[in-house]
Amino acid sequence: MEIYFEGKKQVTALHHGHTIRTDQPLESGGEGSAPTPFDLFLASIGTCAGIYVKSFCDQRGIPSENIRIIQNPEYNPETRMIEKIKLDIQLPDGFPVKYKDALINAANLCAVKKHLLNPPEIEVVSTIK
Repeated sequence: MEIYFEGKKQVTALHHGHTIRTDQPLESGGEGSAPTPFDLFLASIGTCAGIYVKSFCDQRGIPSENIRIIQNPEYNPETRMIEKIKLDIQLPDGFPVKYKDALINAANLCAVKKHLLNPPEIEVVSTIK
């Protein structure tokens, strides 16, 4: 993954042929043209759980278009850090109740969640070319 800088507060990543843009809101000196890096971090949790939910449904022939995952972070006001992230998988009427617990188990397989529970070491180095 290559990270580079564009305009004001825009930071962009190139990864596997995809361009992932980030920006800061206007009040933080950015243009608000893209999600913040932290928003992408949060979105990665919900979308990761989502792909497991989608795959679970697809494997069983259960329609997934009316399923929604509502993600709510709970912040500690003193530290301004997230203490808990709740994922509420909202199921439509007609969803087979017998699969509800198994669907939750599938969402819990999310690789992003697993990495947060056992975080990797992050090493920052610098080289001059």
